Amino acid sequence: MKVIDMHCDTICELLAAKEQGREISLRENDLMVDLKKLRKGGYIEQNFALFVEKKEGESPFARVKKMLAVFKEQMEANEGQITQVEATEDILRNEAEGRLSALLTVEEGGVCEGKLDNLHYLYEQGVRMMTLTWNFPNELGYPNYSIQRDFYTPDTENGLTEIGIRFVQEMEKIGMIVDVSHLSDAGFYDVLRYTKRPFVASHSNARAICPWVRNLTDDMIRRLAERGGVTGLNYCADFLRDHPLDEQERVGRRPKEGGYASLKDIAKHARHMADIGGIDCVGLGSDFDGIPPHPELSGADGIPKLAAEFARYGFHESEIDKILYQNVFRVYREILG
Repeated sequence: MKVIDMHCDTICELLAAKEQGREISLRENDLMVDLKKLRKGGYIEQNFALFVEKKEGESPFARVKKMLAVFKEQMEANEGQITQVEATEDILRNEAEGRLSALLTVEEGGVCEGKLDNLHYLYEQGVRMMTLTWNFPNELGYPNYSIQRDFYTPDTENGLTEIGIRFVQEMEKIGMIVDVSHLSDAGFYDVLRYTKRPFVASHSNARAICPWVRNLTDDMIRRLAERGGVTGLNYCADFLRDHPLDEQERVGRRPKEGGYASLKDIAKHARHMADIGGIDCVGLGSDFDGIPPHPELSGADGIPKLAAEFARYGFHESEIDKILYQNVFRVYREILG
């Protein structure tokens, strides 16, 4: 079994611990992702997001550079076990030599502060995928969920800005994967309009199964698939199974986190996506270390249990391989080379 996961927030947790005076190693820790868990889970490659929550008074670009430094420190400290990769040949070489691969990504395009020079800097540091927004409007576009909106009403009016259009076109030009998770519905269709190559929703599920706006509609899944893209199954319970909220909770507050969801719920989303867009559009995007632990999937070492659930749900072995790694690897090969 081989596994590629398009999204985790582990580096953010490592930086937070460091700032609190605690040193946590990527080699082994009590988080959802460490090298020991990745190996036990059958991984060949993990995307590590530099996630920045925009805050007043703090430069997002300065913050992402701090996180980048933590990532580089961990790569150096564990160089015999895991290596940063920028292309598919790097992944294949690491696999052949017994090392794990780490692909660097950014979650929150606002870290670029609207400057293409900052985008190019991140590319030079090895960033090969960027989520255009998180839960705040930024220079590039608008999210589907923000504190001003509830969890069920998508933003169909505010999409990419003019700067955002320039960014996605530049990302295509230099070979950085456009990630539309968190982006507004209007923004999704703008990406479709202003780009030509495959793009991804690194950690989003199916809105027809769970109506939260972080998930993709059937039309989005279909359009993403037609472009050759992939959406990564997110293990967050809130995005797998709807948990009704009272009116106070529906507007202006975070959802109740840690609700119950099963492995079967993940398989149900996978089945729906495959039925709508075809098996080639389904991948993994755990959101590990950015979500409460899934009751039946507490860390990267649990992926064999998920693969077994896919089999019980009727997926054939060749289809499971596509979900676990082949579909994402195909996108990497086309965009990253």
